[in-house]
Amino acid sequence: MAKELWKGNEAIAEAAIRAGCDCFFGYPITPQSEVPEYMSVHLPEHGGVFVQSESEVAAINMVYGAAGAGMRAMTSSSSPGISLKQEGITYLAGAEVPAVIVNCMRGGPGLGTIQPAQGDYYQATRGGGNGDYRTVVLAPSNVQETVDFVQEAFDIADQYRNPVVILADGLIGQMMEPIEWKPIAKRDLPPKDWAACGRKGRDHHNVINSLFIDPEECNQLNNHLAEKYAEIAKNEVRWEEVECEDAELVITAYGTPARIALTALETLRADGIKAGLFRPITLWPFPEKALHELAAKEHVRAFLDVEMSSTGQMIDDVRLGVEGQKPISFLGQAGGVMPTVEEIIEAAKNALKEVK
Repeated sequence: MAKELWKGNEAIAEAAIRAGCDCFFGYPITPQSEVPEYMSVHLPEHGGVFVQSESEVAAINMVYGAAGAGMRAMTSSSSPGISLKQEGITYLAGAEVPAVIVNCMRGGPGLGTIQPAQGDYYQATRGGGNGDYRTVVLAPSNVQETVDFVQEAFDIADQYRNPVVILADGLIGQMMEPIEWKPIAKRDLPPKDWAACGRKGRDHHNVINSLFIDPEECNQLNNHLAEKYAEIAKNEVRWEEVECEDAELVITAYGTPARIALTALETLRADGIKAGLFRPITLWPFPEKALHELAAKEHVRAFLDVEMSSTGQMIDDVRLGVEGQKPISFLGQAGGVMPTVEEIIEAAKNALKEVK
């Protein structure tokens, strides 16, 4: 299959169209503005609906309405814009309405910078809105993975009736890479007989709702959601291990830093240091068990967590997975600054020195 050169954001939009996206609602914000720009031209060509909303708040509520009527709906934004969508995302989760949400992360907090960062990990994996809810979070490290994940995200959302987040740093959205438009395996999806799309063929109205005044009813909803999240955690967890079979030092990273770490591995191995990479692909559900089993291996002496975050956010999940079996060091940059290969190499060597 021939490869084509695509810019990340435009590839995201095209992938959504190929996945059968019916409706896109969004608002321009750097570094993801090319997603709505591409959608505005090409989604209507395929019979879909594009609306540039008056705000990010409006966009996510339009997604709620369209997805609640059974449409495949999507929105995209960047960090502060995603913050504004959090109320709508918790409504989607509470009402069990599937949707796809793309976040091309930029530096923060606040308006921050337009450069790529990874400061939204907590927001995506812990839930930036209220209540006990989870979103499936897929973290690509290149444009090829991004288009694959976007296409699959619609099926994951429909299968579990749950929002799915594509968490990509801004560099992935802005870079150009060759990709293949590969067929994505389709899931056997349940019918959307819950959708609020009229009474045709039914003797009742379907109601999309996340408001439960009776505390017992709300408790039952939360118990049901907890069972669903447990099923997702059982079926959807993903990760990648590179040269971990004999690694004495394991680097944990996702997204762009994971790609930088791969180059650092080559130098470390050439210098006689057995280094490996553990890359979570689903940030939720996090591959906690796999990381725990890796940490238990005798040849692993230490971990180095690398993030585009100044104090670390994924490192909390790394600590939970390692569970104190081995020491964990941290290397982070924020505000649009990316860790370099040289910095990773130095931090890796220092991490091993500390355990000698």
